Amino acid sequence: MTNVEKPRIVSDPAIMMGKPTISGTRITVEHILRMFAAGHTEESILMAHPQLNVEAIRAAQTYAADSLSDWRVIAAE
Repeated sequence: MTNVEKPRIVSDPAIMMGKPTISGTRITVEHILRMFAAGHTEESILMAHPQLNVEAIRAAQTYAADSLSDWRVIAAE
């Protein structure tokens, strides 16, 4: 049997209205990004949410970056 890693970011309509969350928590990717935007450091986020780890925070950042990479640029007329 192979060791399959559980996805770190999940969307479940029954949890936080389907917003992307850290697996096994109700902490949304949006919440983590807003904490960074408010000036929090990685360390302060981990202190505020001890159920998280560095890998979960990085997964949220990667998820957000990957989501933005799908945007399409439309030239102005």
